[in-house]
Amino acid sequence: MPDPERIVHAIAAHAKWKFYLRQAIETGTSEWTVAEVRPDNRCEFGMWLRGLPPEDRDSQNCEEVSRLHAEFHKEAAEVLKLALAGRREEAEAAIAQGSRFAKVSTKLTITMTGWQKALQT
Repeated sequence: MPDPERIVHAIAAHAKWKFYLRQAIETGTSEWTVAEVRPDNRCEFGMWLRGLPPEDRDSQNCEEVSRLHAEFHKEAAEVLKLALAGRREEAEAAIAQGSRFAKVSTKLTITMTGWQKALQT
């Protein structure tokens, strides 16, 4: 069974990305490249998800979290791409409330929280 604490840690780690992206928008720089951010299997949580046994990866919760996690990385990479290109207004819009990034980020957090709670029961 997956460790619920890993999910709690992942929620916090992914929440920090809004801060990192805002920094990139403000400065036009980042310690990460778009190519490093886009893949969903390079962060700690992505590696953990991919390393779960097949019976855990095949659960509905895990499948949905995996799908949203991949989408989150795709959207974060797009925001970062705009920020690094100096397209500040477009990057701000891409991270703003109601944006695809904001929607997928919220949905990922809600889905991970639901999975974490289900694992604790």
